Amino acid sequence: MNFETQQNKTYAIVATKVEKLDATNASELKSEFLILNKNGVNSLILDLSGTKYCDSSGLSAILAGNRLCKDTNGEFILCNLQANVQKMIQIAQLDKVLAISSSLEEAKNKF
Repeated sequence: MNFETQQNKTYAIVATKVEKLDATNASELKSEFLILNKNGVNSLILDLSGTKYCDSSGLSAILAGNRLCKDTNGEFILCNLQANVQKMIQIAQLDKVLAISSSLEEAKNKF
């Protein structure tokens, strides 16, 4: 399993277990978001502490999760970004669109 999910009453945490979030596993992450959304979870924290690289497929999966949450009046927060992933998000100017927290605890405190 490339992703680990923990759920509570108000949100779910999806933690990546892959060094590279790319075309080989991005569809699995999108599926994880869809399943959670279909089960009534509209607020997510995506913990990227284990991910050192993210390509356009990975960014697409992240944006899909963000859209699912926003469309159902929920929250989507990224946390624990590695330097390379954060740089990729900034280059794509997604730091202006996505909620980003420096730590999991900080992200949890937003709920």
